[in-house]
Amino acid sequence: MPDPKFEIQMLHDRVMIRLEPEAEERRSGSGIVIPATVKTPNRLAWGEVCGVGANVRTVKVGDKVLLNPDGQLEVEIQAKTYLVMRERDLHAVATQETDHGTGLYL
Repeated sequence: MPDPKFEIQMLHDRVMIRLEPEAEERRSGSGIVIPATVKTPNRLAWGEVCGVGANVRTVKVGDKVLLNPDGQLEVEIQAKTYLVMRERDLHAVATQETDHGTGLYL
């Protein structure tokens, strides 16, 4: 008999995030090419919310969020790595609504 499959449900204020893959290289504002091997300390990253707990209030599954991936808890599910963190540790949510935005767009 095959193993039963279990659905993962996040608890409390926890959020599960899949990080967006970084490009192989990026450019600075002045056009300097920065290779992918260069790690910038304290660099924030964008990720997609894949699961939320019942007490999460500001993000939902599918939202694009800004976070600090360093020091976060990782879990591997079906050969993919996800971060598990508290909602309060997120820095921003990318949204099409402009009520309280920064005026900057992705």
